[in-house]
Amino acid sequence: MTSPETDRILARMIEAARRRRLGRRGFMQGALATGMGVGAATGLWTGQVMAQTPKRGGIFRVGINDGNTGDQLDPGLIQSIFEIQISHCHRSWLTEITDTNQLGPDLATGWSAAEGAAEWRFELARDVTFHSGRALTAADVVASLNHHRGAQSTSAAASLLADVTDVRADGDHAVIITLAAGNADLPYLLSDYHIQICPANEDGSIDWQSGDGTGPYRIVSYEPGVGAELERHEGWHREGAWFDGIRLTVLNDPNARQTALVTGEVDAIATVDLKTVGLLQNAPGIQIDDVASGAHVTMPMFCDVAPFDNLDVRLAMKYAINREELIEKILFGYGSLGNDHPIAPSLPYWADLPQREYDPERARFHMDRAGLGPITVDLSTTDSVLAGGVDLCVLFAEQARAAGITINVVREPADGYWSNVWLKKPFSLISWGARPTPDVMFSLAYKADAAWNESHWQNERFNELLALAKAELDDTKRAEMYAEMQLLCRDDGGTIVPFFQNRVMARRDNVMHGPNIASNWEMDGARAYHRWWFA
Repeated sequence: MTSPETDRILARMIEAARRRRLGRRGFMQGALATGMGVGAATGLWTGQVMAQTPKRGGIFRVGINDGNTGDQLDPGLIQSIFEIQISHCHRSWLTEITDTNQLGPDLATGWSAAEGAAEWRFELARDVTFHSGRALTAADVVASLNHHRGAQSTSAAASLLADVTDVRADGDHAVIITLAAGNADLPYLLSDYHIQICPANEDGSIDWQSGDGTGPYRIVSYEPGVGAELERHEGWHREGAWFDGIRLTVLNDPNARQTALVTGEVDAIATVDLKTVGLLQNAPGIQIDDVASGAHVTMPMFCDVAPFDNLDVRLAMKYAINREELIEKILFGYGSLGNDHPIAPSLPYWADLPQREYDPERARFHMDRAGLGPITVDLSTTDSVLAGGVDLCVLFAEQARAAGITINVVREPADGYWSNVWLKKPFSLISWGARPTPDVMFSLAYKADAAWNESHWQNERFNELLALAKAELDDTKRAEMYAEMQLLCRDDGGTIVPFFQNRVMARRDNVMHGPNIASNWEMDGARAYHRWWFA
C-alpha cells in the first residue's frame, strides 16, 4: 500500500471518528491494518481525534472591534464588523462560505438552475424553527429576499439582487428565483451577510426589529456599541453550536482587546494589533490564527469631487503610495500587494496585471498633466476599521510628500465612522472583507448604481462587462472579462487598494477549531460561534 493511499485512508478514518461515526476500537483496528504500530495509532487517536472532537459546553467570550452605538439589526443596513459577527450568531442564510472558502448549504439543502441560469430553484431544510418557535417556510425566504428589492428598499444589497425579477414560493419548502438575465453566481450572492433570513410579517415585510432568527444562538441582550449575550438555539437545524452561549464585547481599542485576552477576560479576539502580534504569540496560553485572505483596505476618492474628478490626480495618488513599505510597517508582513482593484491573488479570476509600484516622479508627471499645481487633500481614518489605520495614513502622507502632494490625516471618532464618514467624505480609509466571486465585489462597490459605490466611479465599459460576465457560462471568456474589469479599476477607477491583509486572530489555547479557517470575515467567516468549541 502506498503512503498516499495510507494517508487518504487515515484521513477518512480521522474524520469519521471526529464525527462519532467510528469508535476507538474500530479506529485502532483500521490504523493497525495500515501497518501502523500500536503506539503511533494511539497517538493518532489522542492527538487527531480526541483533541479535535467538538464538545458541548461553556460561554464563548469574544472581543470584537468596530462596534458602534449606531449598530442595528436591519440586515440591509449592516456595515460594521460587530454587526456582521452578531448576525452570524443569530440568523441564517440560504448558503454559506465554508471553512475551506467554498460554497456550502445553510437553510438551502440544494439548488439548481434552468438552462441559461436565469431561473434558480432552492430546496429548503425541513423542520427549521425560529427562536420564537415559529416554523420556517418559503414565505419567510421570499419576504427576506424582497427586503432588498424594489424602489423603496434602502438595502446595501439592492445592487446584488437588481437583476432579480421575481421570487416565489413553491410550497413551504422551495423557493424559485427568476432573473432578467442569467447569473451563474447567484448561490454565492445569497451568502452575502446582508441577505439574512428573517420571519415574514403578514404584509410581506420582515420582522428584523425583534432579532428573531433561525441561527445557532438567540439574542438574550443586545446594547449597540457595548455588546451582546446569546444562548444556544436548541432547535438549530445544523450540526455544531457547541457553546452553551456567546458573549460579544465591543473592544475598539486594540490594547484593550489584547489585554482582555491575556488576562482571560475574553476567550478570543477578532483582530490582533499587528504591532504587538509577536509579543502576544509568546504569551502563555495564547494561540495566533494567521489566514491569508482577500480582505483589503481601500482609499476611495470621490470621482465627482475635485480634485479627484481629474483622472491624472487619481493616478498620481496611486503612484504616490509605497505599498511594500505599508505591508512591512503597518501589517508587519501579514499581507500581500494590492494593485488598485479588489480581486486578490487567492480569489477566483485574479488577473496577473503589471504591478503598480511607488513612483513619485510618475506621480509628479500626472500632477503636472492635471495642471492643478500642488494639491492638499484630507484623508479620514480611524483605528477601529483597521488596527494601525491612523499610522497607515500618516505614512502614506509622508510618501506622497515626495510627489508634491499634501495629505492632511483626519483622525475620526471610531463611533459613527460608518455612518458619518464612509460614503460621505471624499477621501477615507475603509476595510473590506473578501467576497467569494468578482461579481459580488464589483456589484457591491464598483457598479455605477451600487449603493456602496464608495468612489462614485462611473465607467460605461466596466458596467457593460459586469452585465456580460454575470451571464457568461464559458469560464475562459468570463476570465477575460474580469481581467479587463480589473484593468479598468486599476487605471481609471477612483479607489486605491494598497494591500490585501491576512486575517490575524487570537484565542486562548482551550478554544479549538477544525483544520481550516474561512478567510472571508473575521472569526472563521464570522462562523466561529458554531464551528469552534472548548477543549
